[in-house]
Amino acid sequence: MFDLLLLHLRAREVKVGLGEWLQFLRGLRLGAATDLDGLYRFGRAVLVHDEGRYDAWDQAFADTFAGVPPAEVHDALARWLEQALRAEGERVDPGLSPEELLRQFEERLREQKERHDGGSKWVGTGGTSPFGSQGRAATGVRVGEGGGRSAIRVAQDRAWKEYRADRSLDHRDLAVALRALRSIAREGRLEVDLDETIDKTANNGGEIDIAERRGKRNRVHLVLMMDTGGSMEPHARLVEELFTAATETRGFKSFKPLFFHNVPYGYLYESWHRGIRKPIEDVMRDWTPHHRLVFVGDASMAPYELFAAMGGYGAAGGGLSGLDWLRRMRARCAASVWLNPDPPAYWDHPTVRGIANVFPMFPLTVPGLRDAVRVLRKPV
Repeated sequence: MFDLLLLHLRAREVKVGLGEWLQFLRGLRLGAATDLDGLYRFGRAVLVHDEGRYDAWDQAFADTFAGVPPAEVHDALARWLEQALRAEGERVDPGLSPEELLRQFEERLREQKERHDGGSKWVGTGGTSPFGSQGRAATGVRVGEGGGRSAIRVAQDRAWKEYRADRSLDHRDLAVALRALRSIAREGRLEVDLDETIDKTANNGGEIDIAERRGKRNRVHLVLMMDTGGSMEPHARLVEELFTAATETRGFKSFKPLFFHNVPYGYLYESWHRGIRKPIEDVMRDWTPHHRLVFVGDASMAPYELFAAMGGYGAAGGGLSGLDWLRRMRARCAASVWLNPDPPAYWDHPTVRGIANVFPMFPLTVPGLRDAVRVLRKPV
């Protein structure tokens, strides 16, 4: 059963090393968990090191144990505990009389100096001690309230899904990431630097010495190129969110949205639905070293559309393939990236590989966009 848990964790891309897994198994043998609830908490504490992976843990745990009778899990864990508890001489005799239990309870209270959770002796929560609450001893003295929701129910609720690092971006994520792309330099008109003027005047014994500096101006021109239609339809909402966030993000020197289908080929569209387009050569003529190109598309299409000259679109291609046009745009504006809304597991496709050889390609996720912005911020 525990091997199955490991397989589910790896399928969810939760990285569990050999040392961590052996530590987990050793903890089970020592009694760190004796039922599903304890197994859920202990396993997550030992095997998951990033709260961004808690949701993946919940899914793997639910996949492993959903539908398994709790008694079956309890029996399996009990077999792990049997030898260790017997060797340590700490096993609680389930046949103790009420009088003996009360005597031991009062003795523990006299000896215990601090709060205790887990274990087999002290008054506290969890563990196999017969004294406290939420423990698993066969008999004992309960202190406080016990019970709670089952681990399976907790896992299936997926309370940590908003913390996932690999989830698709929402509007706020996009806006925050795009703001990091802005590059502000002092290249505007001259203005009085009040702080510097005060310092220089004080240093001159009160004689006014006005200091000036250039005002801040943003240097980044953002060009957002979006694939539309066809296989991009399932990603339409996400692309719309990106478009809206880019439109509303202030601080860019300019922002230009452009559209294409599958691959830019001869023309780029200022309005896809109204058919307003402009030759790519004319668009590139306006680009400067401060322009940043962000392509958004799944890069997946029939191979001839990317690799063949004209690609079935007539004279618009000027005798060039779609890949040729992409290479021209990258050569004109080296600060360019490609955001792919498909998971990287789907990128093993000839056209995706071809485009990834031209542009740095990143998944359209929180860490993916952050990595893309870091590339775009590098000097060219």
